[in-house]
Amino acid sequence: MIGGQSGTRNSAIGAEKFSLTSLVSANLWAFKKYKKSNWENWADLSYGIINTSSTGIRKMEDKLDLYSRWRHSFTPIFSWGAVGSFRTQFSNGYDRSGRDKKRISGFFAPAYAVVSPGVQYSPFSFLSMHLGPMVRWVIVSNAPYSLTYQGGIKPDGSEERTLASLYGVQPDLKGRFEYGLFYSALFEKEIMKNVMLKIRVDVSSDFVKRSDSLRHPQNADVYFTTYFTMSVNKWLKAVYRFDVLYDDDVRLFGTAKNRPATQLKSVLGLGLAVDF
Repeated sequence: MIGGQSGTRNSAIGAEKFSLTSLVSANLWAFKKYKKSNWENWADLSYGIINTSSTGIRKMEDKLDLYSRWRHSFTPIFSWGAVGSFRTQFSNGYDRSGRDKKRISGFFAPAYAVVSPGVQYSPFSFLSMHLGPMVRWVIVSNAPYSLTYQGGIKPDGSEERTLASLYGVQPDLKGRFEYGLFYSALFEKEIMKNVMLKIRVDVSSDFVKRSDSLRHPQNADVYFTTYFTMSVNKWLKAVYRFDVLYDDDVRLFGTAKNRPATQLKSVLGLGLAVDF
């Protein structure tokens, strides 16, 4: 759990009179080994808010990320198996750039579920890679018809897009399947004493061309997450997380809010840590 507070009075730099930050994060891992088979599971859960005197309470971090890998070794470095992952968030997210805030995400809006059998390569104990075919399910089941304006008509007379369409999903179907190729790499190593670095990269490419999308196989979706921790003592820990996401179907950006873009997110904090 990480927290922070700041305050000013008569500040010439225009800083907030008061701000309060709180972040709760949990990284869980479970492992089961049976002869030549291994089953590993990771859960990355975090939620953070910031309260400032000018904007009130805003969400600054929201992540629910589950990852599971099973493998059966047939050589010391090669194995066959399967990878499954699931990502969504805990609460609603809003676009506040316009006159009225617009709901652009929420719990299961969207959610991403991936299942991929394939071949895995582990040249070192701290590095493993997976490659294989995949089925990817994009879900927008939480109020997929969500609109800001009555009837979906903006004040300028233009038509507003539904929440589901922001992610390339038809609102009445609440989901969309992708079929293609999936690559995943995991790196986890203590790079120096009490300093742990975890990196995960997922790349998926949809080989099925859809009439409702401009997607091509080369427009791969990328999810890159880095988790860096440094233990100060038994209870105090410094944490840095950096995420990079690109999804060709998430068209929320640009001046017209209809183009894909690389999404970046970072969190740096110092706080109480509890290991189980």
